[in-house]
Amino acid sequence: MNDDIDRDLPMDVADALRDREETLAVAESCTGGLIGAAITAVPGASDYFDAGLTTYAYGAKRRHLGVNREALDEHGAVSEPVAREMAQGVRDVADVTWGLSTTGVAGPTGGSADTPVGTVYIGVSYAGPWGSEESYATVSRYEFDGDRADVRAETVDRALADLLSELEAREMSR
Repeated sequence: MNDDIDRDLPMDVADALRDREETLAVAESCTGGLIGAAITAVPGASDYFDAGLTTYAYGAKRRHLGVNREALDEHGAVSEPVAREMAQGVRDVADVTWGLSTTGVAGPTGGSADTPVGTVYIGVSYAGPWGSEESYATVSRYEFDGDRADVRAETVDRALADLLSELEAREMSR
């Protein structure tokens, strides 16, 4: 990624977060910081972007995000429960409104019959006001085609689109 990246989706996310005066932190595994790079390519990202954590290894997911050992042991790093805990963990550790996570198999190796190369889980978590019981997290599973760079780029776009969709849904529910 460089300064020539497409800024349309990150700009839409920026506008939505600014309009709502909400904040974002990201926890990335397979994307290795590319989402943070896309977000900070937009001038003024410090208005809404708090932190980006690249938690590639099991230990990093546990130490920095509070992902529990049982989820990692039982389901593996590339799973719905881990993506959910990553999104909730980064949201809570950074004390922001929104947490976004990615975990997947970018390839070219590392896939299995159940989790082929290109499998990615994207988590989005929202921190509702204390006592509102509005906090939640969603996770979506995707299978992307292409080489490692293609899978990672598609994951960045899909993660930002998923976040924007959740931002818009929250706005409509107000």
